[in-house]
Amino acid sequence: MEFLAKEYGYVPIVLVMYCFLNFWMGFQVGKARKKYKVPYPTLYAIESENKDAKLFNCVQRGHQNSLEMMPVFFLLMVLGGMGHPCICSALGLVYIVTRYFYFTGYATGDPQKRLDIGKYGFLAMLGLMICTISFGVKLLRQ
Repeated sequence: MEFLAKEYGYVPIVLVMYCFLNFWMGFQVGKARKKYKVPYPTLYAIESENKDAKLFNCVQRGHQNSLEMMPVFFLLMVLGGMGHPCICSALGLVYIVTRYFYFTGYATGDPQKRLDIGKYGFLAMLGLMICTISFGVKLLRQ
C-alpha cells in the first residue's frame, strides 16, 4: 500500500456510500412494483396494460440509469483517486448527492425533474475525468 497516498482511503468509503444509495434505489423500485402492480420479471410496464406505467417506469428508469453510470463512476473514482484522492472523493460525494436528486426527481413521474439538481452530477463526472487524465499524464511523465 506504499504506492497509494493515505488519503486514498476516502475513495473506497465514497464508493461504498454509492453502493448504499444504489441499494436504496433498488428498494424504491421494489416498493414501486408493489404499489403499481408490476410483477417480476417485467422490466418496464406497458401503458396499454397498466394505467400507472409511466409512474413505475420513471422510478425504474432512474435506478437503471444509475446502474448504467455506475461502472464509469467507479472506474474514474478508482483511477483518478490514485492521483488526486481528496479531489476525487469530494467530486464523488457531489456525484452521490446529485444522483440522489436525479433519482427522486425522476421518481415523481415527471422525467424533467431529474435534471433540477441531478444535472450537476455531470460536472462531477467531468471533474473525475479530468483527474483521471491528469493521473495518466503524471504516470507517463515519470
